[in-house]
Amino acid sequence: MSVTVQDLLHDAVPYALPLLHRFRGITVREGVLLRGPSGWGDFAPFDDYSPRGCALWLAAAAEASFGAWPETVRDRVPVNAIIPALPAADAGSLARRAVLEHGCSTLKVKVAALGEVLADDEARLVAVRDAADTALRSLGRTDPARLRIDANGGWSTETAGRALRRLSAYDLEYVEQPCPTVEETLALRRRTDVAIALDESVRFADPRALEAADIVILKVAPLGGVAAALALAREWGGPVVVSGALDSAVGLSAGLALAAALAGEPPACGLGTGALLARDVVSEPRVPRDGYLSVGRVVPDFDALMAARDLLGDERARWWKQRVVDAWVSGGADLIEGLAS
Repeated sequence: MSVTVQDLLHDAVPYALPLLHRFRGITVREGVLLRGPSGWGDFAPFDDYSPRGCALWLAAAAEASFGAWPETVRDRVPVNAIIPALPAADAGSLARRAVLEHGCSTLKVKVAALGEVLADDEARLVAVRDAADTALRSLGRTDPARLRIDANGGWSTETAGRALRRLSAYDLEYVEQPCPTVEETLALRRRTDVAIALDESVRFADPRALEAADIVILKVAPLGGVAAALALAREWGGPVVVSGALDSAVGLSAGLALAAALAGEPPACGLGTGALLARDVVSEPRVPRDGYLSVGRVVPDFDALMAARDLLGDERARWWKQRVVDAWVSGGADLIEGLAS
């Protein structure tokens, strides 16, 4: 792909999107939208990413805006709701809304938040289980909600084993990224019957991670694009859950493109994060309808995009554009050159 960093920056629009609740320690999601002949791409690595890690996000954004995505085999994908690390009552309220307003019967609950104790996680899970199942019954459904938990690597092997012995009582589909290292996760596998889904470990290409994983979580941006993530899914050959990274509507479209290209109906994907945004780069955040999101490229709404740009401010806008340059120099140029046009 013949693209220069000047091409990427020519129509770049840095943005800031406020969240409804604190998530991953932030209350505002920032990034840069890139525009090219193929449409719009989203470059939004979190602040703690190194320039080399950002290079993969830049390649994904360039693929979206200047390249092509693989062919899709479906026009909508099922998604799960996301329940942040909130007090139990608030988590239960969100779970009820996820079922009744968005049609989601699969919910991913954040656990192991900094400073929390296991009792906080259990109380949240109890509230979500009760609220979601009650809401489903009110709709005439007899099947229980499917619950997943995500520890974001917050547990040691010992702590994870103890936590899962208690939390598995609430019928968990899987635990995502329970421990920070592959060694700890491999040790955990010998101590629990709860399925383990791995995200960060797989992303950084440690082959032992696949030994520890029952399910692989794939995120387009930190893997370098839809094509790269699809290749990893095919190499893995096992169950895959496509997830997002608290994306704008533009970023979500790339995750949906990946899920729509997978062979076989995918499990509920972690792409329902639009419901966590107070505002988006479109007039209404992309939220699930009947538990699904439609597949397709997204064009930002002018007024919404300008409001998101103005919220960011000039200093952070310059910082984000410099981050694009740093990512380009730190490997992004080579990754983008290697993308199929």
